[in-house]
Parts: sequence; structure tokens; C-alpha cells
Amino acid sequence: MTHDQLLWGAVSMLMKQHGENAPRKVAERIGALAVEGDMAGVALWKDIACRMDMMMRSPVQ
Repeated sequence: MTHDQLLWGAVSMLMKQHGENAPRKVAERIGALAVEGDMAGVALWKDIACRMDMMMRSPVQ
């Protein structure tokens, strides 16, 4: 499994688990990691946030 596939899997899991609250959960995680000084973690979760945004903006088919 590629890194990209893992990130899309994380997005899917978060959406399933948290529904419309998923973006808030991701933002909270990014904030917590930033406070901890974990910039690698922040970057990872920003990648997840970007994919989540793409998923939420794509038209349902």
C-alpha cells in the first residue's frame, strides 16, 4: 500500500467515524500536534485535511 493510499484510507475512516464532525477532529489534531511542536505530525495531518477537503468537495456520483 502506498503512502497516498494510507492517507485516503485515514480520510475514509475519519469520515465514517466522525461524519460531518471529521474536519473539526482533524483541525483539533493539527492544533494539538502544533502545540507539542510535532511539525512532522502537523504536516501529515495537513495532508489528511487536504484530501478530506477534496473528498468533501467532489460531487457525489
